Amino acid sequence: MDDVADATGRIVLVGTPIGNLGDLSPRALEALAGADVIAAEDTRRTGRLLTHHGLDRPLLRLDDHTEVGRAPQLVARAAAGETVVVATDAGTPGISDPGYVLVRAAVEAGVPVELVPGPVAAVHALVLSGLPTDRFVFEGFLPRRAAQRRRHVATLADEPRTLVCYLSPHRAADELDDLAAALGPRPAALARELTKLHEQVLRAPLDDLATTVRRDGVRGELTLVIGGVPDRGVAPATDLDDAELVERVRGLIATGVAKNAAIAAVARATGAPRARVYDATVAARDA
Repeated sequence: MDDVADATGRIVLVGTPIGNLGDLSPRALEALAGADVIAAEDTRRTGRLLTHHGLDRPLLRLDDHTEVGRAPQLVARAAAGETVVVATDAGTPGISDPGYVLVRAAVEAGVPVELVPGPVAAVHALVLSGLPTDRFVFEGFLPRRAAQRRRHVATLADEPRTLVCYLSPHRAADELDDLAAALGPRPAALARELTKLHEQVLRAPLDDLATTVRRDGVRGELTLVIGGVPDRGVAPATDLDDAELVERVRGLIATGVAKNAAIAAVARATGAPRARVYDATVAARDA
């Protein structure tokens, strides 16, 4: 351990631009230039970033498929005195991108780890959303499979903090539908192509955003910000009739959520009294 502590090598995580190449900081540029090797999520993309800044450094791939296998090798190189820089496609390594496994391995081996701060799309979108920023929870990407995703989203119905998550452009319509069904018409903001030429932030109730994306489609990198569960003392912000409440309950039950849990989730999401949702569900079953 003492030998490692005395070594000059280290792991350096470098935050890179999420769109605008001008956002690369002087310190990040210095770290990239001084790397003995750059572990990149996509060597071609990082290679273009290096070329843009007139740099030429050795690159190797470090993505979700290779990180577990390559982490010991990179930690060993750092322990031997090399500077190993980690860069993902965009943003800060370790935030819904490779980096965590390597950092964990370096910490366990006593190898120094540094972070050169950079952009994080989740924070960028949160600040632009106009929603509360004092307390928030980051959900990363939602589960790919529909049933698993709906069960997970149902667990968020009682979350009082602002929610931030990344959406897949290919699944955005389905993901927004599932979120709106479980969380109701909460205030929300959908940010796309942050810091790029066509940056856009759509601010609307969550169910309206779901309808818009289903109708018009959406492209680019997407970050969604959703207001927390409304204060119980605030009047319900919904005019859903009983049939719509029952439809939401049935949608959750169809994904494997227990009936009582589904009723509770719909009541929380819509502001409708739980007894009303329960009675409507029973009446629809008996009809």
